[in-house]
Amino acid sequence: MQFVPIVWEWAEFALRWLHVITAIAWIGSSFYFIALDLGLRPSADRDHGVGGEEWQVHGGGFYFIQKYMVAPARMPEDLIWFKWESYSTWLTGFALMAVVYYMGAELYLVDPNVLEMPAWVAILVSMGSLAFGWIAYDLICKSKFGEDNTRLMLLLYAILVVMAWGYTQVFTGRAAFLHLGAFTATVMSANVFFIIIPNQKIVVKDLRAGRTPDPKYGKIAKQRSTHNNYLTLPVLFMMLSNHYPLAFASDYNWIIAALVFLMGVTIRHFFNTMHARKGMLWWTWGLTVALFLAVMWLSTFGIYGQRDGGEEAALGPEAQRFAAAAGFEEVHDIVVTNCSMCHAKEPLWEGMASPPKGVMLETTQEVAVHARDIWLQAGVTHAMPPAGSYMMLDDETRALIRDWYAAGIEG
Repeated sequence: MQFVPIVWEWAEFALRWLHVITAIAWIGSSFYFIALDLGLRPSADRDHGVGGEEWQVHGGGFYFIQKYMVAPARMPEDLIWFKWESYSTWLTGFALMAVVYYMGAELYLVDPNVLEMPAWVAILVSMGSLAFGWIAYDLICKSKFGEDNTRLMLLLYAILVVMAWGYTQVFTGRAAFLHLGAFTATVMSANVFFIIIPNQKIVVKDLRAGRTPDPKYGKIAKQRSTHNNYLTLPVLFMMLSNHYPLAFASDYNWIIAALVFLMGVTIRHFFNTMHARKGMLWWTWGLTVALFLAVMWLSTFGIYGQRDGGEEAALGPEAQRFAAAAGFEEVHDIVVTNCSMCHAKEPLWEGMASPPKGVMLETTQEVAVHARDIWLQAGVTHAMPPAGSYMMLDDETRALIRDWYAAGIEG
């Protein structure tokens, strides 16, 4: 039975690795084409529909790139589509969320001190919110309101702020940030799947039929692509945040998320303006630094404040098994003695502002809830305590942890 969690852990690692690989491919191609589109110079071949061109050098070779405002006069023999980078990123991300947050809902998704609900309800809320995000966004973009890009972006930002607040009222802080990233990434990938690629296929179909393509399809696709460009950096922040409790564990975490989306705009605005050869807007970096300092300031207030349920919060069925398993009291003493210096509401380790990954191991409840992590980090492997600390566990102590976990699994 203990072999199953090990396989699951490696499956999670493999999915995370694959997700990062596909995300690099998607973000890389997305940023490249935005930079290319903004940097194209007027073409001498404008009469043939060429809207811009650029010479580039890379890897010892020279490249000459041209962009047609609508489409070339004839269909090219070989046409490369940039779509699977986006699809693969979303699919691997959703699979990773299912493995970590759905299968581990009791630990990572549901917080009884925020909102008490069964795991299956939390999972439905999670999936429903992702679907709602795309439907609402798409309808707004297609409405009269969406014809004004500035007005549209302001409304979309307001929706993201509301969703940031809403997620923190339903899930754990860590899951709230992760879901805000998934909410945004779903919109981005759906833009590619439902709008950008279908519009390009319409243009290709018209070319093959000898018709002149309608330029509106390119205009719509460009609008959605621009939205994706400005949303990318906040999504990366949300995905990385689960390793940093100072971001997600503050009582003001939803405001932190709102400021992060603004930082994404200021950073991309600098690079987009630079690529368009309109100068270096250095003030955007000053504003970004100011926003980041505000995030740091907010993170120091109310960490785990009102949501520290302590011993009073009810244990889920799985945690109850480990709390009742043989050897729990002994393991609890081992963990509190060796781990709570760091894994505490107020860590005693010098230079540590918050417990690593937001994991606290001060109470019997917390030890029972984090049984799998304790078993994996300190029982099966020697990851914890860290090699640089003076709190080291011998093989006999680690064996006690493994025996307790086995008893909990079998119980």
